Amino acid sequence: MSHRVEFLYFDGCPSHAPARALLDEVIAAVAPGTPVEVVNAGDPAVAAAHRFPGSPTIRVDGRDIAPGFEDPGDYTPRCRVFQTPAGLRGVPPREWIVDALRK
Repeated sequence: MSHRVEFLYFDGCPSHAPARALLDEVIAAVAPGTPVEVVNAGDPAVAAAHRFPGSPTIRVDGRDIAPGFEDPGDYTPRCRVFQTPAGLRGVPPREWIVDALRK
């Protein structure tokens, strides 16, 4: 099955590089060859056009990988934190990416 994967970030976010590395690692293991559309949403117009909730954002087939994600409606370029079983983190858990790619 082919997926559409998006990775949205902005340069000032320290979590975007480790999140991108994790995404690439998971894709290689679960869905090899899946292309990733990379969007630098540091410009407010780009952020608004892509409904950017913060950096990093990973979407698979148009859906945010965070379970229970609710669009905040504010697309100001900023860092994002994820409520994970281990607490607040700047990088989403590996399992979320795996689950999104296996759906």
